This record gives sequence, C-alpha cells and structure tokens, in this order.
Amino acid sequence: MSFLGWIGLIIATATNEWVVTCKYNMNTCKKMDELEAKGLWADCVISTALYHCITLTQILELPAYIQTSRALMVTASILGLPAVALVLMSMSCINLGSEPESAKNKRSVLGGTIILLTAFCGVVSTVWFPIGAHHERGLMSFGFSLYSGWVGTALCLLGGCMITCCSVDSPASYTDNNRFYYSKQGPAHSGPASTNHAKSAHV
Repeated sequence: MSFLGWIGLIIATATNEWVVTCKYNMNTCKKMDELEAKGLWADCVISTALYHCITLTQILELPAYIQTSRALMVTASILGLPAVALVLMSMSCINLGSEPESAKNKRSVLGGTIILLTAFCGVVSTVWFPIGAHHERGLMSFGFSLYSGWVGTALCLLGGCMITCCSVDSPASYTDNNRFYYSKQGPAHSGPASTNHAKSAHV
C-alpha cells in the first residue's frame, strides 16, 4: 500500500495537470485559448487543436504555493525510497545475519515514520496548490495529477499508520525471555538449600 502511494506521488510530481483554470466556461475558454492546465513545472494551454506548455523556469518569481509544493513533492519522492527499503528489509523472510526480532521492529517503525512524513508532504502540497491556483486565477476543475497525489497521499498515510502500529514488540516475547531467565537462575539458588537440607538430615 505504501509503495503504491509512493508511486502515485511520483506521478503527481512528474506531470503538470494539477488544476484546470479558466474564467469562463469550457467551450469559450477553448475558443479563446484561455483554458490552462497548471502544474508544478509548467503552464499548458489547451485548445481545440493545440496543447502547448511553457516551462516555469523563473523560480524566484513564482508564487509561494508553487515553490513550496515543488519542494514538498520532491522531498516526498526522495523519502519514499529509503522508507520502502527499510520496510522491505524488515520482512520476516529477509534475515540480515543473526539479528534479533527487535531490530527488525525498530527498522520497520523507522520506515513507517518516514512514510508518514512522506504523506504529510503530499497532504500539504495537494491541498495548498489548488487553493493558491484558485486565488490566482479562476479554478475550473482538478486535473488527474492532483487526483494521483490525493490517492498516493491516502495510501501512504494508511500504510504508514499500519506499519508503525503493527511493528511494536509484543509483550509475549518479553514474558518468555523473563521466564527463561528465571529458569536459568533457579538451579543456582536451589543448590545451597539442598546442601543444608542434606546436612540437617545427616545430623
């Protein structure tokens, strides 16, 4: 689930149809070449016979919501790789030497926490971007890139919560270890008692 969510965030980051903006209705905007698809990296003009994109290269002149969404989505795409790797290395079918089960649980919790951080970046970006585009220009509809980001964020959020909550050390293993410890200590303390009992019987 987390892996699919990470792929969805990457698709949203790489594509440019986050929102469709126009001040008029759909047919009027297409005839006037004012129907635009706005994304993180380019503004595209959609008309009846044209699909032209202009790359947003002037970083310092861009609105704050575009710059912040760019940074957060790139961060989410980068963080997803070590997070998925940590979760895969925590599976029961993968053993790294003779490590205990607690080491796998700690690695799994760390991976789940990074996935939750990835989902947080996706939430801020996919919510702030359409609000900023609506204030800047008339917002007509959401694009498939934004839907991909929403689905990816939801999957990362659910997957990260499940991984983090289910990777805690179980109390059963702790009880078994204590029972084993007391069983080893038991004979060491019973030795002097049995010797004293033998001496009293002899007397």
